[in-house]
Amino acid sequence: DPYYRFNDLTYRWISLDNWTYSRTFKTPFGIRKWQKVNLVFDGVDTVAQILINNISLGKTDNMFNRYSFDITSVIKEVNFVEVRFLSAISYAAEQSRCHKAYSIPPACPPPVQKGECHANFIRKEQCSFSWDWGPSFPTQGIWKDVRIEAYNHCHLIYFSLTSFFVQSAQQWSLEIESIFDVVSSKPIVGLVTVNIPKLQTWQIFSVELQPGEGSVVLLVNINKTSMVEAWWPNGHGKQTGYNVTTTFVMEGGYQIEKISKAYFRTVELVQEPILGSPGLSFYFRINGRPIFIKGSNWIPADSFQDRVTYDTLWLLLKSAADANMNALRVWGGGVYEQDEFYDICDEMGIMIWQDFMFACALYPTDQNYLESVRAEVSHQVRRLKSHPSIILWSGNNENEAAIASNWFSIPYADREVYIKDYVMLYVKNIREIVLKEDKSRPFIASSPSNGLESVKEGWLSQNPYDTHYGDTHFYDYSSDCWNWTVYPKSRFASEYGFQSWPSFSTIEKVSSTEDWSYTSNFSLHRQHHENGNDEMLRQIGYHFKLPQSTDPIKKFKDMIYLTQVMQAQCVKTETEFYRSSQSEIIKGEGRTMGALYWQLNDIWQAPSWASL
Repeated sequence: DPYYRFNDLTYRWISLDNWTYSRTFKTPFGIRKWQKVNLVFDGVDTVAQILINNISLGKTDNMFNRYSFDITSVIKEVNFVEVRFLSAISYAAEQSRCHKAYSIPPACPPPVQKGECHANFIRKEQCSFSWDWGPSFPTQGIWKDVRIEAYNHCHLIYFSLTSFFVQSAQQWSLEIESIFDVVSSKPIVGLVTVNIPKLQTWQIFSVELQPGEGSVVLLVNINKTSMVEAWWPNGHGKQTGYNVTTTFVMEGGYQIEKISKAYFRTVELVQEPILGSPGLSFYFRINGRPIFIKGSNWIPADSFQDRVTYDTLWLLLKSAADANMNALRVWGGGVYEQDEFYDICDEMGIMIWQDFMFACALYPTDQNYLESVRAEVSHQVRRLKSHPSIILWSGNNENEAAIASNWFSIPYADREVYIKDYVMLYVKNIREIVLKEDKSRPFIASSPSNGLESVKEGWLSQNPYDTHYGDTHFYDYSSDCWNWTVYPKSRFASEYGFQSWPSFSTIEKVSSTEDWSYTSNFSLHRQHHENGNDEMLRQIGYHFKLPQSTDPIKKFKDMIYLTQVMQAQCVKTETEFYRSSQSEIIKGEGRTMGALYWQLNDIWQAPSWASL
């Protein structure tokens, strides 16, 4: 088990090597029958060259992208396919070396994280190079489905449904977008039927597909005599979905049938003046109703994504829903989660604040990098925008704050170049694509930010932690956490939390007897947050006696237990402070409309902020 004791260090050599995956396969169909044959990778982690029958098809450099290679002219009856990976660590270092004009911090994680450097130079899960709650396992491999697609005429690549409520007509409408690859050299015409039996809605459209890749957008007006049940967050109503059958009948007898679920809900991010308070509100209205967002932050459930099964996701998300959570923030240092994650959230009524995968760093903006990011963003938005659970796109985690608070000690004279890069990446590229691809939900550039005030200040506010605007992240490990007066009375608390140790039964699986003490090498090794173990002791000391047992193992177990009691009390106090600040303005502060504590789940067995 890579998680056993010190194996994250023992197995470092794996990520420093280059690995090649290869296999032989027989083509299960007649090759000559098809106008186009593609080799499609839903996810390659991360830098690789793809070959078939010793012919190079191309390269991959982005874990979050989908790659499709045309193999029509090279596929045979029996084929040899290879994916030749480069060490992610070497690649990131090389990219950083090539960026000669100026450095892009941070170069390396703090030593306590025992991680790898220059994660910001590779489009890969950022925490796979280590984080303050997780190990460094910079994986190399095929992390999502890989398949061969063969077709004539045309092929459906993306299909999405988004609902809108048309105020003027007092009517719901459904936007159906289909993105096709058309092989033929001339346009293909056909008919599309959309049927939603439960809503007595049946519409027929004639379409013309142009050669190449293009999209068809159909606007379906929902029958006014039908009662549409909206999708509501957990605790506010039902999560009704409607079966939709979309049938394409194209000339030449080509037919596609898509059966999917449509959900009806609206979302607005409200930022308006508040009586008796400077600044602006920051809250979500779902189906016209203001909703207090209560939940947590989600990190990758494992360092090895292939171990994250449907059951893993279901159990964690069900636990969140059972604790009356109605929202989770998919944090920007992990991965865009798998389809099943969002399907479960749709079913359980868990709203998702979706970060793009940029966290706690500055990033390059050279042409190749931007092109890769643009492809990533458009792929992810197309893949995910049908999910009613996603209520917000957010450009990054803490990168506005990193520049504003000068985390990386950038001389004032050099600031401009980094600000320009920031706006280039999150505003001129990511935001532009999101607004083009998805008009159904709001976008913010960073978290924490001052929302519209950040925009007004050129996307980089003086103080992104200002309680009068936007959202805040807040951590304080030295004050007594029972003293609620230390907490910021902000509009929206999107991160806050305290560490604890996981239960002994969890630790036991990855350790041996000599590790079972609070000060063992193992206990120090697993703590990736500077002075974290001492900070927990100090916090416990404010209200509890520290364990005195002479039995070392009992003492260790007691200590673990107390860290958990302490964490529970601290998070409870802070959460109740935010919830009670919902209805009041005191000294110009208040109207808190969200509390997402850090963090719901763990990536491995270690002390962290996780509650599960």
